[in-house]
Amino acid sequence: MPTRKSAVSAAASSKKTSATKASPIPKAPRRPLATDMKAVAQKLPYPAKQADMKLQPQTDLRAYRAAGKLAGKVALITGADSGIGRAVALAFAKEGADVAIVFNENTADADKTRQLVEHEGRRCLVLQADVRQPEQCKQTVRRCRAELGGLNILVNNAAYQQSQEKFEDIPEEQIRRTFDTNILGYIWMAQAVIPYLSSGDCIINTGSIVGITGIPILVDYAASKAGIHALTKSLALYLGEKNIRVNCVVPGPVWTPNIPGTMPLEEIAKFGHEVALKRPGQPDELAPAYVLLASQDGSFMTGSLVHVTGGKLSSDE
Repeated sequence: MPTRKSAVSAAASSKKTSATKASPIPKAPRRPLATDMKAVAQKLPYPAKQADMKLQPQTDLRAYRAAGKLAGKVALITGADSGIGRAVALAFAKEGADVAIVFNENTADADKTRQLVEHEGRRCLVLQADVRQPEQCKQTVRRCRAELGGLNILVNNAAYQQSQEKFEDIPEEQIRRTFDTNILGYIWMAQAVIPYLSSGDCIINTGSIVGITGIPILVDYAASKAGIHALTKSLALYLGEKNIRVNCVVPGPVWTPNIPGTMPLEEIAKFGHEVALKRPGQPDELAPAYVLLASQDGSFMTGSLVHVTGGKLSSDE
């Protein structure tokens, strides 16, 4: 008859063997370097479609290992038809959340995101709306709560930018659209969702490293992103006593449809050259930061600017 000590030893050995046989960590895809970008550089009409890009952004999270960190949660993500928003929607679905995605124009891209989310066995509500319109923001929140049964996480990710060589030539229409989308859109969405958030719920904003370092060809965009950083910190203070966390992911140069749709060709041809890792980031490299901030792993984080920049530390080119 085995002793208690031998039984415990056998159980530990069995557990170790089981862990050894666990599936290996999937290998991450090759990440294109800045020196690779010249061969795939292209200009696309705005708003650019992800499906039209020669070099597809990496949004499928093939190397991501989920752990059920958002099981039972409902997330609403703006600008989720492609790029970072698509990767975040997929990561949240892999972690067990149902997702409402908000997009403005690219229906085909939004449908692809829906397919990816549903492939993970989660519900995906697709909502076409313009975040510059307060009433449309309220409607997205109402529909999300009605059709998905609640709302725990808001990700403000929709953004607008257009590069201009001369600051003096930036048209008024562009400046207003930039701030209406990037600042007012975030405010309207936050105002719409806050009455329905409870203790433990959260808001995650998408900022940008250029809101800290500046950038001469995107002055209005950089200013709007700096505003998002301040909005994040102020809302974190405002909602802290309710245990509703507000944080911001700060991307560096990330390969999304906005790049061929808004940047000069000469910049696209060397995109990512200025960061320490000498390459652009990919959307699936940003998504885990949003998971951290949305989950209990980030329960003591609020008012944070989480840099995912590849080592973009200054405005030096």
